[in-house]
Amino acid sequence: MANQGGLEGIVVADIGTSYIDGGIGVLTYGGYAIEDVAEHATFEEVTFLLLNGRVPNQSEHEQIRAAIAMNAAIPDELVDMMRSMPRQTPAMSVLRTAVSMLAAFDKDAENLTDKDMAADKALRLTGQITTICAAWMRIAGGLPPVAPRPDLNLAQNFIYMMTDAEPDDTASAAVNVYLVLLAEHGMNASTFATRVITATGADMHSAVVGGIAALKGPAHGGANAEAMKMFLDIGEVDNVVPWFEKHIKTGERRIMGIGHRVYKANDPRAGILKRHAEALANSSGQRKWFDIAVKLEETARADDYFIQRNLYPNVDYYSAIVLYTLDLDIDMFTPLFAMSRISGWSAHIIGQMGGRLIRPKANYVGPHDLTWIPLAER
Repeated sequence: MANQGGLEGIVVADIGTSYIDGGIGVLTYGGYAIEDVAEHATFEEVTFLLLNGRVPNQSEHEQIRAAIAMNAAIPDELVDMMRSMPRQTPAMSVLRTAVSMLAAFDKDAENLTDKDMAADKALRLTGQITTICAAWMRIAGGLPPVAPRPDLNLAQNFIYMMTDAEPDDTASAAVNVYLVLLAEHGMNASTFATRVITATGADMHSAVVGGIAALKGPAHGGANAEAMKMFLDIGEVDNVVPWFEKHIKTGERRIMGIGHRVYKANDPRAGILKRHAEALANSSGQRKWFDIAVKLEETARADDYFIQRNLYPNVDYYSAIVLYTLDLDIDMFTPLFAMSRISGWSAHIIGQMGGRLIRPKANYVGPHDLTWIPLAER
């Protein structure tokens, strides 16, 4: 097989967590269509499904909700460390460092073989990453962190810890569907990174830190932040077409959030987030950014370049509007991606535990048969 770069087309594992057919825009979690999951499921149900290969009953759903919520607190020493960091530190750098530090407070951090213990650790990390995200938002804004509540689900707890107020139903629903939609997506870059690290026999915290590091890149998890910066640059709906002609038609820039490495049809997650973005825009009275996004999508999809290449909005496009309308700082967009993807990472990490070391080959293209010249003669 010809080397296309980026391991494109190479199968590296058998998985049961998600299935993607990018040619027709299909995504399923454990056999369930993403549209059905997003319409009905809580993030806790999805986490249970990814970890166990089946959906929970009512008792199991409450158990996993409680397990996440009751183990979401973070050590005071970690909060103190976050307070000591410069306020301008990128939020993903804070999250990466904080998760690494959490290992020091986990007495079972170095247990590399017990999958049941790893599943418990996954639920603990799911809650703690959410708490870290909310805490850093408040610390960076000069406010004290708010501890998680044991009676709330993850989406509600995030809103509560962010605002120190009862979580709004519309906002909680939007956060929940965002978490559901980004929880798992096959062998993406950050998931593959967690599996490579796990395959060396490293601990779960190390694998998750590796996933966070991979997700930090703008070609992966940082795309929704870049999409929002683009909408802000456009500024007004009336500026969309002139902006498109100046920057896109000339090839000076590309539209962030349109086009996908896998999907050559509609990304099924994008349409779901578009509906939630509009609901949030209407409930908040902040329609401008949603209207800009819709106008830009319409302009792009009417252009031959985008039509011929089957370029459609991806999950990052309208998620940017959802998160911005929730009054999140753009720097927090990618940490929320991690807040969701920890469930998928955890399932892959546990699936990889005890597996063979991942060691692909490389195609050498350098010279041969050179003669080494001693340093004194060079």
